[in-house]
This record gives sequence, C-alpha cells and structure tokens, in this order.
Amino acid sequence: MSSSQFGVFGLGVMGRNIALNIADQGVKLSTYNRAIGPEKELLDQFAQLIEEHHDIHIYDDLQAFVASLSRPRKILIMIKAGQAIDEVIKVLLPLLETGDIIIDGGNSHYKDTQRRQELTKSHDIQWIGSGISGGEKGARRGPSMMPSGSRVAYDQISLLLESISAQDASGNACCTYIGEGGSGHFVKMIHNGIEYAEMQLLAEIYDLLKTNHSYAEIGQFLEECKAYGQSSYLLDITIDILNKKEGGHHILDMILDRAGNKGTGSWGSKAALDYGTTNTMMAAAVFCRYMSSYKEERVRLSAEVNAKRQDIGIDLSALKNAYVAARWINHHQGFALIKAASSHYNWDINLSETARIWTNGCIIRSDLMTKCIELFKTKDSILDDDHFIKLIESKRSDLKNILSSAIKAEISIPCFQAAFDYWIHMTRASVPANLIQAQRDYFGAHTYERIDADRGKFFHTQWQE
Repeated sequence: MSSSQFGVFGLGVMGRNIALNIADQGVKLSTYNRAIGPEKELLDQFAQLIEEHHDIHIYDDLQAFVASLSRPRKILIMIKAGQAIDEVIKVLLPLLETGDIIIDGGNSHYKDTQRRQELTKSHDIQWIGSGISGGEKGARRGPSMMPSGSRVAYDQISLLLESISAQDASGNACCTYIGEGGSGHFVKMIHNGIEYAEMQLLAEIYDLLKTNHSYAEIGQFLEECKAYGQSSYLLDITIDILNKKEGGHHILDMILDRAGNKGTGSWGSKAALDYGTTNTMMAAAVFCRYMSSYKEERVRLSAEVNAKRQDIGIDLSALKNAYVAARWINHHQGFALIKAASSHYNWDINLSETARIWTNGCIIRSDLMTKCIELFKTKDSILDDDHFIKLIESKRSDLKNILSSAIKAEISIPCFQAAFDYWIHMTRASVPANLIQAQRDYFGAHTYERIDADRGKFFHTQWQE
C-alpha cells in the first residue's frame, strides 16, 4: 500500500468532517482515533461514512498511523483543546522525524500554541496552530482557516488548507497565513469574541420584542435588518430558530435559558486587559452567559422581588439603527484587540486579509465584514474612517432611545449598553479620569500629568497638610 499524503488525528464531529473534506480534494488520507470505550463508536461510525472513499484509511494504532504517512509527515490534530494536546505531542514526538509537521486545528489558547511551537522546534518538528471556524458544516464543505506558526511549514501545506477552505466572493480561499507563533489561534479567539457579542445583541433584541411581538413578527423585523445592510449568518440562523416548531410549539420556548461557553470569550476578554484595549461588548456577552447559568438562583430571586416586565412599546426603527451602531462598535473593538496583540508580538497581522477570510465559511460572516476588507486596506481602525464615525454618531440618539425603553421595561440589555457607553466615552474630549488620578496620587503618590504642562511631565501634591 502506498503512503498517505496527510493524516487526521481525532475523529470527533469536526475531525471526521474535515477528513471527508480533505478526501474530497483527491488527497490520500490516513486517520487515527483511539478505540477505547465510547471512542470505539467514533471509529465504527467513520468506517460506515467512508465506505465509498477508498483513499481514506483508519487506524487505532498510533505507530501504524504515523508509519502510513509520506515524508515530511503532515498531521492535523482535531481533538479538544487543553492538556490533551500536550499528551498527544508527548506520544507523537518519538515517532516523528526532522521536518515533519503537526497542525493543531482546535480552539487552543494562543499562548499554549506558542509554547508548543517552541517545544516541537527543539525536536526539529514544525508546528502550525490553525483556528478553524464554521462548525460541522463548515468543516465538511469549507471552513474559514487561520493558520500561524512556521512559515516554512505553511508553505508546504498551504495548497491543501486552501483547497478545503470556503471561498470569498472573488473565488479566493478563506484561508491565509496569519503570522508567527500563536497569532492564528489569537485571531480565532477574537473571532469567537465578536461572535459572542453578535449573538448577545440578537438575544437582547429578542428579549426586547418578545412581550409585544410574535415570533413571526420578530423574524420579520430581523428580515428587515437584513435588507437594511445587516445580513449575516447569525441573523439568518436566528430567523430559522424563531420559525422552528415541534408539535405546534416553538422549540425556542422549550429550551432552558442557560447558555454554555467553551472559554474563548473569556480568553478574549482577558486579552483586552493584558494589552490595554477596550473590549466591553465581548466581556458583557461573556458575563451574560455566566449569569444565565444561575438558573435556580434567578428563579428564587425573581419570586422574592416579584419581578415583572413593564409592558411598553419599542421603537422598531430606533432598534434597527441601534443594532447597526452596536455591531460596528463590536467589530471595532475586536479588530482593535487584534491590532494591539499584533503590535505586542510583532505578528504583523493584516486586518484586511483577516476580514476577507471571515466573509465566508465562518460564524461571523456578514455584509459588515465585507465592508471591513476595503476599510482596513487604508485604515488601521474603523474609528479612523470618517464615514463610519458619522454613521455610528447618527445612531447615537437611537441607542439612547432603546436603552431608555429597556430601563423602563426593566429589561437588561448589557451589550447595547456597553456599545453606547463606549461611544459616549470615546467621543468626549474630557472624562472624569482626572479625579481617579488625583485619588491615586492622594493615597499612593502615583503622580499625575497637568493640562498646563508638557505631556510626560509628572507632578505630586501633598494632599494633607
């Protein structure tokens, strides 16, 4: 039997679908999964799927799997991120040789990716960390891919990665070399953070409207948002969800209001703190998911305070405009965080290319993202573009209107609130930070700058006589 050109390690939902995608490109493929306990079922299920694929081979013996690959070996790891990746590296390294390539396609933390690249480099093994977005269908039919790490390694696998990726409007692969180290997984992390806020904004719209509007009416409002230039994958699936029924009842009404998360949103929020940027919308969305998990406590407190929603109308035109403004602010905050990390690590990430590969295959693909491609060709920030400053500013009163209505109705819309607060703060020439700095100087002699002196010159006051 001739050697396989590529290997996929892990046959869970994403692994088996991306394996089928690779095989569809005419690549001879070896796959591996443990045959221990319930994982044996994964192998059996995959064996049934590939009955028509004669160029896919399944292994449950790791040594045989590695031996089946042509050199330099190219192995894509598709398992849950975390310690398990380190365990896989530990068992793979003794079986590999100089120049072999390992690709981590999971949602690994970017600092773990950088550490693993250094480890494998010390063994003369090349490492690629690739963010992959698109879920099960994307993996099967074309995801957005964000690879980083060894440029030499990427050049050897680029044709394959690009062949299995989605395509943008011009027919180019939604895959590009992001940069050195863990930049690919960092970009994927921020992708997920933008996704968190986009989902939360739609949840808040749903919450604002569900008292006085039917699901069909909410769906119609979202259709109008699409026609208003806000078309997106997340908007489309939300409309589908609102329309889906089971036994005459909306499935949405049967789903427990308790949202899960896999950590990437919280990682992104922490990164904003690490690199001194503001990512308030992502953080608000993360905390909303956390608060949703306190179901029993929320039920108890609701009964104790006799919480009731006020029955008021929502200005749909204002809500539409508020949604537009909030989305632009969310995207600005996400791209600003990528830019800050890129500067910190000297990754030299191309924001226009990042936006381009997010226009298809991924969860946050949208008309707005398409606009970002051209914007970032000439600008470093959305807030550097006069058109978008004027666009967001024109929606300020509508954001305020919606927040006022939400407060009267006693409905919490923290993502919209975070967008409004950010914009108000960023468009003020003076903010009350002078008092904060005075307080810091009072109790800690941290000094302060003065408005009547050169920037960079610091002063201290003896506040107590």
